[in-house]
Amino acid sequence: MINYSENRARQSAGKTSDDYLVGFVEGEGMFYIGIVPSKETRSGWQVIYFFKVSQNPIGRSVLENLRDRLGCGYIKQNSKSDKTDRSLALVVRNFYDLETMVLPFFRGKLIIKKKNFEIFEKVLNLIKQGKHLTKGGLGQIIDLAYGMNTGKRRVTKEFILDHYLESPQAIRQSPVYTGQDMVGSPV
Repeated sequence: MINYSENRARQSAGKTSDDYLVGFVEGEGMFYIGIVPSKETRSGWQVIYFFKVSQNPIGRSVLENLRDRLGCGYIKQNSKSDKTDRSLALVVRNFYDLETMVLPFFRGKLIIKKKNFEIFEKVLNLIKQGKHLTKGGLGQIIDLAYGMNTGKRRVTKEFILDHYLESPQAIRQSPVYTGQDMVGSPV
């Protein structure tokens, strides 16, 4: 049996076990899907996705070990807007890295975040198939994203689909738009 100080020594030596990293993500990580207005897309909407895990600066080595184990991602300040938040975050946004490194690493290993991980994986598969480029596919993604988190939504699925193909400027001028992600599921 390994005691706490032995475990800390192993971690600092860069030999953090996969089980430890999975447990760490269960507590501190998220698989995120969001729908935002976009000037860059014909539909006026963009699906954003990322994997993120945060930690206080003292735990930077754990973030580094996870980044090294996954073989992707970057470490950054967790919040740019909250000057009191000194925490750091490991973020993976690159689709290829998510698909080939993050998903395989966590597949079948999560308990608490299992449902959200599976939804995240389904959304990435829909994006890979180009479904996010159609109104029906976007509706499917919104339904999945809403299933990741039971919190209040800033705007309804109907609003997004009713404003499909509208300019992002028109969307931003809507009294319903708050200037943040329209659909966000950080869990």
